[in-house]
Amino acid sequence: MTEQDFTVEDPTTPMTSPVEVAPSTTGSDMTSSAAGLYFECAVVFIGVVGTAANALILYAMVVSKQHKKQVLIFNQNALDCYSCLFLVITYILKLCNIYLSGTLGYWLCMILLSETLFWCGIIGSTLNLAAITVERYVKVVHAVWSKTKLRKWMIYSAAAFSWFASIVYNCALNFSTSVVIDGVCYGIVVWKSRAAKLAHGIWNFASFYAFMLLLFIFCYWRILMTIRRQAKVMTGHATAGPSTSQTQSNQIQSNIIKTMIFVCAFFAITYTPVFVYFFLLNLGYNITLLEDTYYVILFTAFLYICINPFIYATKFDPVKRVLIGLIPCKKNTVQPVETISSRVAATRTAHTHN
Repeated sequence: MTEQDFTVEDPTTPMTSPVEVAPSTTGSDMTSSAAGLYFECAVVFIGVVGTAANALILYAMVVSKQHKKQVLIFNQNALDCYSCLFLVITYILKLCNIYLSGTLGYWLCMILLSETLFWCGIIGSTLNLAAITVERYVKVVHAVWSKTKLRKWMIYSAAAFSWFASIVYNCALNFSTSVVIDGVCYGIVVWKSRAAKLAHGIWNFASFYAFMLLLFIFCYWRILMTIRRQAKVMTGHATAGPSTSQTQSNQIQSNIIKTMIFVCAFFAITYTPVFVYFFLLNLGYNITLLEDTYYVILFTAFLYICINPFIYATKFDPVKRVLIGLIPCKKNTVQPVETISSRVAATRTAHTHN
């Protein structure tokens, strides 16, 4: 796929004001080749799977009462579910190849076909993931401070901020850089100047990728060092042994940290190719990729929101227990064991009385 910048007149401004149109990656102007068609169908598929999986995790968290205890993790799955849902809606519309005209066409482009609503969920998920990381860091590394200073309203404010900031950012970006030309939506391609495009590219890469990776590495490294130090201290004072409630609390904390480390690591792996690729494009490098390679890079990034719920299902114990309880064969295998146990107990009681 050849990526080249070109300049056209912005239809929303006077004809004497040319703007730069960068290569589109989000609009409905994607190539209609076989690779593009297969990619869009595959994206719809992972969107459907991701929506169902995230909805199931949300249900399990509500049933296990974890949505009140782990507000930010619940919010993370809500954002991922939202992203998957609008990923399906957006790419179904792209597959329909609608000719855009009039007011309806304009709003379809600005809200859906330019992927505004979908990326609101992705950016919100990234911000919320950072909030979870900071929350874990404060609770483990600065445990005394968190018990006295960390309040519920702070957690709820962080969850709300991830939605609000993402919506404001994506709407401002997409509405100012998207355009409909000849019935086709070009998403995030209209820039007033190369300097504006370059500045945004650097800021986007630094804020949503480089800073996030540094935050994850720093916070979880400090968390793991603190846990290791605490384990040594407990080993030195293990004569009496820790209480059952304390052990259970430590186990829950450990499971949550392991889960979030997996999620953060998966974020880094899946988003690295697409962030680096678009960062180099914004710097002005003329990168030519095979069409299939480009779609693999984009597909890998989309895969993140689909795989996330499976990490929670396997690593987050309260959710895992609820999901196992939904499996019919598990219920059938548990019931006979309970019946046999009760019969044995009843028999022993009868022999005792005799």
